[in-house]
Amino acid sequence: MTQPTAIFNLFFFNPQGDYRFSWRHPQSPGREIFTLKFYATLARRAEEAVMDNIFIADHVAVWDTVPSGIPHYANLRLEPITLLAALAAVTDHIGLMATASTSYNEPYNLARYFASLDFLSEGRASWNVVTSWLPEEAANYGRETLPAHGERYERAAEFIDVVRKLWDSWEEEAVLLDKQSGDFADPQRVHPLHHQGKFFKVRGPLNLPRPPQGHPVIVQAGSSEAGKQLAASQADMHFVFMSDIAKGIAYRADMNRRLRALGRDPGYFKILGGVLPVVVNSAAEKAERQALVTSLMNDQMALDLLGTYLQMDLSGTDPHAPLPPLPEEDHFDGIRTALQIIRGYDAGLTVLELGRLLLQSSDSWLVIGTAEEVAETLIAAFSAGAVDGYNLMFPFLPLDFDNFVAQVAPLLKARGVMKTAYQPGTLRQKLGLPAR
Repeated sequence: MTQPTAIFNLFFFNPQGDYRFSWRHPQSPGREIFTLKFYATLARRAEEAVMDNIFIADHVAVWDTVPSGIPHYANLRLEPITLLAALAAVTDHIGLMATASTSYNEPYNLARYFASLDFLSEGRASWNVVTSWLPEEAANYGRETLPAHGERYERAAEFIDVVRKLWDSWEEEAVLLDKQSGDFADPQRVHPLHHQGKFFKVRGPLNLPRPPQGHPVIVQAGSSEAGKQLAASQADMHFVFMSDIAKGIAYRADMNRRLRALGRDPGYFKILGGVLPVVVNSAAEKAERQALVTSLMNDQMALDLLGTYLQMDLSGTDPHAPLPPLPEEDHFDGIRTALQIIRGYDAGLTVLELGRLLLQSSDSWLVIGTAEEVAETLIAAFSAGAVDGYNLMFPFLPLDFDNFVAQVAPLLKARGVMKTAYQPGTLRQKLGLPAR
């Protein structure tokens, strides 16, 4: 029996890397981040390395309500589905994972977008479901305030259910295209939804046939109680933050319990850990790297990010003092995963120190060392069952990505942990997920 391999995704939080200040790196790209050529080059390299997916994060707002927003970050990015549709034309095998919000879209639109991406890519589309948490995003869609946390997840569950029904509204053999008889489609195999729920009223059917995968792969990112339950009930893959193997094993045990309670087989549910893999070849190089990172950070951005995550005004707070009391999770409508992360930090840290940690990708697992050390760490977590694979959240693109592909990937392949060739079939089949 063939040994299972881990999943490795090239993850884009920002086009220049995972840190909000990645754009300041001396070797970071400039305005080319708004061109297809930049992404196509990275996508082809990822495919040459036999990575499983390109995973693109997203926000639908400019982070402009804080002092450092536009001057130091601004949050500019291309729309993911549009970008991945273009990348489908310059790649052949790698999966295409786009983030799209259930809070500020309609099910019919997203069902059609992802079905279209699935056809254009010949079965490589994937949807990363988010509920969106920035007040600036709510304001762009006519909301005076951020929708309540529970309401966002309730809407998301109904949203996904409607999208799945739309993908199923045409049976496999419904499209006939029989020129002799003149029968374009079999009306007995086309099914309107007539869905009427709390949030949506959708007639259907979709104006596309059933996608090549049936259901494009669904990913969910978010580890609040509501997020974990949504993942267990609806997702094929779950993107989580982890910082060590023991925490990963405990998290998987919790998810397995939820899956079994819902009648799902945990063996067909993939957990992806977020890691920041950084190759340094000496202690001196590691120290130089950290000195560079420290020099690129902006203190005002650190304070702004902490305040945004906590939905607190920290402008009058002493940055060198301990953090004020945190909001209670049950009454918090921001991103609860971030609140949990901040609670887990050392209580003795100052406001500024906490903010600077958040600027360095929050609680994502920084795996820094020689190529052998990085490879061994990733192998250990996968072999222990803590994760099924990784979102590789490179701090600086393309620098850290290039180092990983050149130095770490060959070691992972030699150990049988990373694929050396793509299997035939759709993304769902390549990832070992059941048909839907």
